[in-house]
Amino acid sequence: MSRGQSTECSMTTTRKMGNRSKVFLTKAVASVFFIGHIPVAPGTFGTLAAVAFVWGVKPEAASMLIISAVLFLAGTASSHYAETFYGSRDSGHIVIDEFVGYLVSIISLPQTAGYIIAAFVIFRFFDIVKPPPIKNVERKLHGGLGVMMDDVLAGIATNMVLQAWKLV
Repeated sequence: MSRGQSTECSMTTTRKMGNRSKVFLTKAVASVFFIGHIPVAPGTFGTLAAVAFVWGVKPEAASMLIISAVLFLAGTASSHYAETFYGSRDSGHIVIDEFVGYLVSIISLPQTAGYIIAAFVIFRFFDIVKPPPIKNVERKLHGGLGVMMDDVLAGIATNMVLQAWKLV
C-alpha cells in the first residue's frame, strides 16, 4: 500500500467516525439520551424525564426560561436532522419536544408536587389531543421547528391553565 492510499484511507475513516459522532449526538439530543427509544409511550417517558429534571433541580423561573430556550434551539436543530436518520416526520423517537414543552408548561409556577403532576397531566392532554391552534401549527410547520412548536404551544396552553388555576 502506498503512502497516499494510507492517508486517503485514514481520512475516510476519520470522516466516517466524525459522521457517526454527529449522528450519535443528534440522536442523543433528539431522543433525550435515548429515552425516545423506549418501545412503549416514548413521548410520555420523555415528558417524565422533564418532570424528574424539574423535581430534582427545581430551577427558578428565569433559569427555566433560559434552559427552555437553549433546549428549544438544540431540539429544533437535532430534530431536523434526526428526522432524516429515523426516516419519518416527527418520529416517536424524537422526544426533546416533549421535554421542552413540559419545561414551558411549568415556568413561573410553584414547583410543588401538585403543580408538577397537574402540569404533566394537562401537558400530555394538550400534546396528544392537539386542539386548534396546536394542530394547525403541527400541520403547517415542517422540519425541526414543526416538531418543536406544537409541544411548545401545548406547554404554553398548560401554563395558562395552571396560571389561571393559581389565581382561583
